[in-house]
Amino acid sequence: MDSKLQPKYLYPLTVLVCVLILGSCTGRYFRKVDQAPRLTQMLLFEQPVSEYWTGIVFNGTKIGFSHFHRSPSPNDQNRYDIYSEAYFQFRFLLIDKKVNLKSHDLVAADLSLIRFDYTIGLDESQLAVSGQLNGNQLTMTIHSGGETIRQSIPTASPVYPSSAILLYPLVHGLEVGRQYRYDVFDGQTQKIERVEQEITAYEESELFTGPAFKIQTRFRGQTVTTWMDNRGVPQLEMSLGGTVISALERQKDALQYLTQAAFNKEEALLDFSLIKSDSLDHAPETLQSMTVVISGLTDTVGLPDDERQTCHRWGNAKICQISKASIAPGSENKRLSGGENFDHRYLLPSLSVSSEHPDIRRMALEIAAAAQDDQERVQTLIDWMQTHIKREAVDVFTAFDVLKNRRAECQGYAMLFAAFARSLDIPTRVVNGIVYVPRLTGFLYHSWDESLIEGRWVAVDPIFSQVPADATHIKLVEGDALNDLLPLVHIIGKLGVQILSAAPEQTD
Repeated sequence: MDSKLQPKYLYPLTVLVCVLILGSCTGRYFRKVDQAPRLTQMLLFEQPVSEYWTGIVFNGTKIGFSHFHRSPSPNDQNRYDIYSEAYFQFRFLLIDKKVNLKSHDLVAADLSLIRFDYTIGLDESQLAVSGQLNGNQLTMTIHSGGETIRQSIPTASPVYPSSAILLYPLVHGLEVGRQYRYDVFDGQTQKIERVEQEITAYEESELFTGPAFKIQTRFRGQTVTTWMDNRGVPQLEMSLGGTVISALERQKDALQYLTQAAFNKEEALLDFSLIKSDSLDHAPETLQSMTVVISGLTDTVGLPDDERQTCHRWGNAKICQISKASIAPGSENKRLSGGENFDHRYLLPSLSVSSEHPDIRRMALEIAAAAQDDQERVQTLIDWMQTHIKREAVDVFTAFDVLKNRRAECQGYAMLFAAFARSLDIPTRVVNGIVYVPRLTGFLYHSWDESLIEGRWVAVDPIFSQVPADATHIKLVEGDALNDLLPLVHIIGKLGVQILSAAPEQTD
């Protein structure tokens, strides 16, 4: 049999999406098959299909495709090369966004990781991660823009690549009721993550050809449901409660998407991420305080409490009061005194907040040379960014990318400001949450910063040029790494915000 998948029939992806979104997936379109086969371990060289393509739909709109290919290593027949690629292109706020993920993993016959090489592209920025597993140590090199970081992670058990997650139950045995737990290296977060899998059923459906094993995979806090046929080919996959759907697709149809996406004017993310709310009687930047009821939260997003934002449970929701923090000029600077408000990690560089890059340090010192205190330094940095960094919806990996290209969206602004501030010895953290957008009558997800100024954490929004940030900024999580943002995946599309009160600043 040709190892490349040549399906005789594929359910049209657009029809499939309508069926799954409008219908009841579990009860109506999937039927249990009473006698399920028991497939014992299938070695990689025995697997009949080594390549397939899938189309990917998000919230009813096709946004990309993926391609998977596996082959024996030309240098060692007991090792295998796994190549995978995913390409996404969609529109958000009338801006085209492009994401490209490429991975190459060299694995042993049992799928354990030997060597890896990943490239992640966001718009015009790229992140490269390469490395290998030697004994009980995983070593890697991370490169983005002008930054190169080398890291090592100790391992206590076998580690597999994330590209092998769907191969694992096939190699170790496909049988209803089986459960697997193992560690994978995730190239996107550069961390070793735990995977839990369970083969829960053997089902048939009009949505794919022939019966398939239903596999539930829990990874990075998400549950993905996959229907895999007896050959080890994933016929259908759903995640985010059916919001993201992947299904087999012919190669020509997958590649044709690249042309179609250029003319696609649908806002794939806006309807999903916009949190409709009440209209405000005052401009957000004038608000001194705001009280809201937030619903749709999960245990993974706990709504941080601090001097600016306090929340308490109200039934299944939370009531939060947000105040526009004020800076008390002339107060004693407690920044270096330690205590509960200080954490030295907010002075350290990270991959995203590249505060030790010589160009960033030089520019920060030059911008703030005439400033007399931290408050003035912060304002001077914000003013410079407003003049020299263009507001464009391009994604970046590091603060240096922003400085080099001189353009960014909110997260890029937050990264660069944090890098500037830390290089000037001002503790600063990137925070992520939601902010009110009057023209959309609701809240959108947003990134900004918090800096320790005169002994108090102050919300700073560099892209809105607000010091302090207005009271519509509701903080959900802290952190500048991708792993810090993962809890938001559980609530996007589910969050609700009701504004109970909003008070403007008092003017003389």
